[in-house]
Amino acid sequence: MGCSGCRVRFNFGKALSKVSVFFTMVLIFTYFFYCLTALCDSAPRTPYSHRASDRDYEILDDLRPPPRLLLVDAPLQRNRTAPVDASGQPPQHAPDNANGSAHSDGIPVSNTFGTKRFPQAIIIGVKKGGTRALLEFLRIHPDVRAVGSEPHFFDRFYDKGLEWYRNLMPRTLDGQITMEKTPSYFVTKEAPSRVCTMNCQTKLIVVVRDPVTRAVSDYTQTLSKNPGLPSFQSLALKNSSTGLIDTTWSAVRIGLYAKHLENWLQHFPLSHFLFVSGERLVSDPAGEMGRVQDFLGLKRVVSDKHFYFNQTKGFPCLKKPEGSSRPRCLGKSKGRPHPQIPSEVLQRLRDFYRPFNHHFYQISGQNFGWDK
Repeated sequence: MGCSGCRVRFNFGKALSKVSVFFTMVLIFTYFFYCLTALCDSAPRTPYSHRASDRDYEILDDLRPPPRLLLVDAPLQRNRTAPVDASGQPPQHAPDNANGSAHSDGIPVSNTFGTKRFPQAIIIGVKKGGTRALLEFLRIHPDVRAVGSEPHFFDRFYDKGLEWYRNLMPRTLDGQITMEKTPSYFVTKEAPSRVCTMNCQTKLIVVVRDPVTRAVSDYTQTLSKNPGLPSFQSLALKNSSTGLIDTTWSAVRIGLYAKHLENWLQHFPLSHFLFVSGERLVSDPAGEMGRVQDFLGLKRVVSDKHFYFNQTKGFPCLKKPEGSSRPRCLGKSKGRPHPQIPSEVLQRLRDFYRPFNHHFYQISGQNFGWDK
């Protein structure tokens, strides 16, 4: 009996030892499985975002359809690298992502999703009307993809060919709109037929502004680059004694909106145009952006919550995005103080533009109130 009891205790000890080893192995296996799982979860994933910038923040949508970035507050100084160099060639390392090439933490984003398409909408004018502000406001919208700089294809680089032009465009997903803006298109005689050759269904946006104020703003910009420029009045008037306006001066000629529009209407119906008020883009940016989004067939995403009025600059800025210390405004070239122009010169210009303004109101179907 004594030996029999020893064997029982010995067998029990062996069984207990086996159970202990078994549970130890289970724990070890569980530990390694957990480590491997955590490692997989922490591994870098292929970026699905198609739109990012070093000054934007992102909100990822559902994975079906492929995720998109919702830019709640886009900057106004984004991607200033021109899509063409001095010789008219595309840059050697231009990113596919024309709306930005890096996350806020500096990690590059390579957009390999979507297709490069010809723009379905173009901001064709006018210079110093507010085209840059409009483009940057539009870039807040997740369904708008735009070239950051002005391609100048239909006025300067048309001989490069349409495929060259398309290659400048950012990639877009289904449901997104490709856009570009080059204000000089509106006053370029050949531009309407060239755009129609690409696509006669293209939507055209024209940002217009009081032609007198626009001319002074145009002169101010040129003066900042060329301090030796003659006075505004000497350029605007053919002869100071007669007071005749010199329409050969580009700053004056651009403001003849009705004449330029008539050239475009030979190739596009009026329904393809949206005329945006440069003044209302300052006083009521959300209201004008609502009209623009409706015209483009977009959901109204850009609204009052995106803007605040900068008293110093005198125009609206985008509210700061999360993680940023300051809001985003247009650069120093915007909101420059205008030089003092003799009141009689400005009045002569107003009188000169009045019949052209009224004709433009009739054609466009909008009274912009520049002659009050």
